[in-house]
Amino acid sequence: MRTLTLLAVLAFAVPAAAKPWQGIEPGVSKREEIVKKFGEPSRTVTQDGKEIIAYLGKEAIKGTTQAQFKVDPGTQLVERIDVFPGPVIDKDTIENSYGPACPSGPAPANPCYLRKLTDDFRTYFLYPKLGLAIFFNEDNKTVQSFTFTTQKAAK
Repeated sequence: MRTLTLLAVLAFAVPAAAKPWQGIEPGVSKREEIVKKFGEPSRTVTQDGKEIIAYLGKEAIKGTTQAQFKVDPGTQLVERIDVFPGPVIDKDTIENSYGPACPSGPAPANPCYLRKLTDDFRTYFLYPKLGLAIFFNEDNKTVQSFTFTTQKAAK
């Protein structure tokens, strides 16, 4: 079972809209929309004052092995979504779906990624204009997880 520790990899604030996943949009959608859309979660925990709603195992959302929604208990707004895909997804698919690496110089109008490293030296692509971070497995070729957050938080 994957743990909720990936939630600590990036520290994000909130405001401003982001790229939605399955109709749930960080900074806009509320907790009740998650449960209405996906049913009762497999697990709900509190971490760092935020509620984490997780769907895994037999409750996993189609196309995933696990999905986690981080919710502010005060506003009930979704702050972040972490998705662990079921099928194998490679870097070429990511670039074809979300955009290529950002060129050096002025920022382009279209979405592009910045290549980053986690504290444990694992590669991830950050798409600031989309509010999206994509983390890769140790092979640096296949996707481990997606993190959807607000555009402002992704910067």
